[in-house]
This record gives sequence, structure tokens and C-alpha cells, in this order.
Amino acid sequence: MSISSAELFFALLTLAALVGVVLGTVGRFVRVPAFEGWMTMLRTNRVVLAATVADVAMLGSLYFSEIGHLTPCLFCWYQRCLMYPLAIILTVAAVRKDQAVRPFALALAGVGVVVSAYHYTLEWVHSLDTGACSMSVPCTFVYFRQFGFMSLAFMALTGFLFIFTLFTLPKEPT
Repeated sequence: MSISSAELFFALLTLAALVGVVLGTVGRFVRVPAFEGWMTMLRTNRVVLAATVADVAMLGSLYFSEIGHLTPCLFCWYQRCLMYPLAIILTVAAVRKDQAVRPFALALAGVGVVVSAYHYTLEWVHSLDTGACSMSVPCTFVYFRQFGFMSLAFMALTGFLFIFTLFTLPKEPT
């Protein structure tokens, strides 16, 4: 798989996760009969879905750095430090069918949302950079933007948001 094919592949997966975030959020706050089946599926399979998202995000980041030779910046490393444990914890929880993983997933995904959102903002507003990133791989550098807006930081942000959304859904319809 070429790097451009991988960019497109992971961008399409990100769009699917973004749809999940939007539908999960709307379905949580607005009672829409058409969303009931979707919401039930999200609630019932939240651990498996979250594990899948975290695992794919981890594998994607490894692909881009190890095979695509894209050097991660400081904030990319912070995002990895949050996503990789999520992948392990959620995969173990999915195998064990353990729903008690919720507080750990919310903590890691919540911090991941903040870090990724800041990183994504840095990519667009370079003046916010405080000099914390290295000069060799600045956090403001963008390797690619699929569809004109989707960078690696945005992909991470969407993954964290989807995981966070899954674990903030109520157990039963409200």
C-alpha cells in the first residue's frame, strides 16, 4: 500500500468515525426514532467499537511512522502515549467483555481530545506555538491534508472523540 493510499484509507475511516461522533451526540440529546437502532448498537458494542478504533489508530500511527517514514512531532508522541494504552486496555476489556473499563477510557480519551484539538489548532494557527516543539519536526508541520482539512492530528482527534462519545452514552435510552 502506498502512503497516499494509506492516507485515503485512514481518512475514510476517520470520516466514518466522525459520522459516529455526530450521530452518537445527536442521538444522545435528541430523541430521533430513526437513530434508535444506531444508538442501541453503539451502546451494546461500545467496548468492541472503542477497541477497534484505538487499535486501528495505533496501527495507523505505526504505519505512517515506520513504513511511511513520517517522523512524529512532540504532540504526535503525546497522542500516541494516550492512544496506545487505550488500545491495549480496550482490547483486553473487549475480549473479557468487561464494561468496567469506562473510567479509564474516559480519562485517556478525554485528555487525548484536548491534546489532539490543541495540536490540530497549532497546524492552522502557527502563532499559538510556544516553542515546545522541536525545530527539526515542528508541531505546526502538516504531512498531508486529505479532503483539504484532515491531517494526522485531526484523525487522532476524531478517534479520541469517538471513544469518548461511546463511553458517555447512557446505558439505556433516556
